[in-house]
Amino acid sequence: MNRTPNQNWLKKISTYKKKCQSVLNLSSSIRYVGLVNQYGRTLTGIIKPGTTILLKSESARNEFFLVSTLFNMRNKIDVAIGTMDYAIFKHDKVTLLVFQSKEGIYYVSLNPNVTLDATVKIISKIKKIV
Repeated sequence: MNRTPNQNWLKKISTYKKKCQSVLNLSSSIRYVGLVNQYGRTLTGIIKPGTTILLKSESARNEFFLVSTLFNMRNKIDVAIGTMDYAIFKHDKVTLLVFQSKEGIYYVSLNPNVTLDATVKIISKIKKIV
């Protein structure tokens, strides 16, 4: 039985959501996991219950667009320096981990008090999922 394009899209989104949930379950330090496309549009995202939201929706859209633009521009120099594995952005209130995959860009928010050693362990676990 052939699926419609809409059914195929919904199945992909369901798969992406399951991956995000798997990442969210890796550590109590993870606040948010989302997947954005190359234009910064959110395909799916999950906020850990009880988490204080730091960005309003417009600011979040701008952040995702900025990150996707960064990765898209860096893709042009992959031949010279190799592909980017992940990026870490350390802020006062949150640590952000960003991973590029064939599906898009996984955006992971961590509590600010996570140590570097714990962050490295989380990164290693996330890479196995995405």
